[in-house]
Amino acid sequence: MSASSNGKPNGERRRSILDLAPFELDCMNALWPLEEATVRQVQEALSSRRPRAYTTIMTILDRMAQKGVVTRRKVGRTYVYRANLSPADAKEKAIEQVVAGFFGGSREAFTAHLAAKGFPSPSVAVTSSPALGSASLEPEVDSEELPIGQSVLKKTNL
Repeated sequence: MSASSNGKPNGERRRSILDLAPFELDCMNALWPLEEATVRQVQEALSSRRPRAYTTIMTILDRMAQKGVVTRRKVGRTYVYRANLSPADAKEKAIEQVVAGFFGGSREAFTAHLAAKGFPSPSVAVTSSPALGSASLEPEVDSEELPIGQSVLKKTNL
């Protein structure tokens, strides 16, 4: 089987938010609040915590466009990028993958693990989700959102 330039067989695209490289995730965390942005705008958003050259960010955004993670459209001489996945959807998919991959799809095993590690136990509502087979977790408490990649969880205000 031949491999494409991204190392996956026959151009297979990454299937999950967890498959994003750390800097790709940083770019997504910069892009989401902007909704649409040029390379320069993403670079400026990243400059305080992870400064990189314009061409580095351009390459990353271009690769993410090729993977289908973001879309881009030409405006004049520059591209404007937009995420294909909302931050909330990305977080939900990441948690679903962790539960499915590390806990055999068991929400109970996942929450028991979190409790054993000292995470606060918010009240949780179970909602239907095909990716988990039957349900996913939704906190019912006020929360302060953390960027994806810094935590898969929400920091609760208990």
